Amino acid sequence: MKKNLQTKFSTRQYMQMPDFELYYYNDRRFTGVESHTHTYYEFYLFLEGDIIMEIDGHLYPLEPGDVILIPPGIPHHAVSDRNDVPYRRFVFWVSTEFLEKLAKSSSSYSYLNHRAADRKKYIFHNDMIAFYAIQSKVFDLIEEMHEQRFGKEETVSLYVCSLILHLNRTAYEQEHPKCPKEKQSLYQNLLSYIDKHLDEELSLENLAEQFYVSKYHIAHIFKENTGCSIHHYITKKRLEACRNALSSREKINSIYSLYGFKDYSSFYRAFQKEYGMSPKEYQNTRFNPD
Repeated sequence: MKKNLQTKFSTRQYMQMPDFELYYYNDRRFTGVESHTHTYYEFYLFLEGDIIMEIDGHLYPLEPGDVILIPPGIPHHAVSDRNDVPYRRFVFWVSTEFLEKLAKSSSSYSYLNHRAADRKKYIFHNDMIAFYAIQSKVFDLIEEMHEQRFGKEETVSLYVCSLILHLNRTAYEQEHPKCPKEKQSLYQNLLSYIDKHLDEELSLENLAEQFYVSKYHIAHIFKENTGCSIHHYITKKRLEACRNALSSREKINSIYSLYGFKDYSSFYRAFQKEYGMSPKEYQNTRFNPD
């Protein structure tokens, strides 16, 4: 059954819940609001549209995949010269008290806060692969909020913390690249390489050439560390990336080829086996078209 996870747009600019509120807006045309400030933090995740965000008097043209964090007291509003273009975004409001509580438990939750408040850096850009992973976490949270299941309150709390931490980690790692290859283990380098090259040929032979070791050594390392073959690991990573991407408007045919599947039939069979439903069925559970 399809789930309508979208929210009807409201011009309300105050929170009704104590900790957070999350909205998925999918409007056929742009409807703006006047410049305003909040007493809470606003995470704005841009999906689609022809939008310029004005923040504290500065204009920022947006691209799909951009994430914005606007601290309390900072004037902002979206601007567009076109009202005939679909406008999609997630808006995630988080109270100051809730973020302060998280920051006391770990400073990892507050990297974006300091980045925006101290350095006036409100936006970080993502390629679509990174943003698909963010988007999947958002939809997981929205779906859980719509469910009536055992442990809902606790699961929602875990998902909120996971999303905030993931956003902070993504921004931090963009600005603090990982250490050079020679300072990491071969296994860590292989994981990193696979994550960044899912769209390329990842045969044992090619990996062996890339890392100057035998393919048998690579196969042994993966079996020892993951308990599965490297082929199985790569397939699972590709399926996970495809699953994240299916929450977007991208066509299924362009998604499976983007992540290294050579034909639709092999992708379909692997996806059905892994998730118990077809790619189209999964996409329909995450995105309810107009």
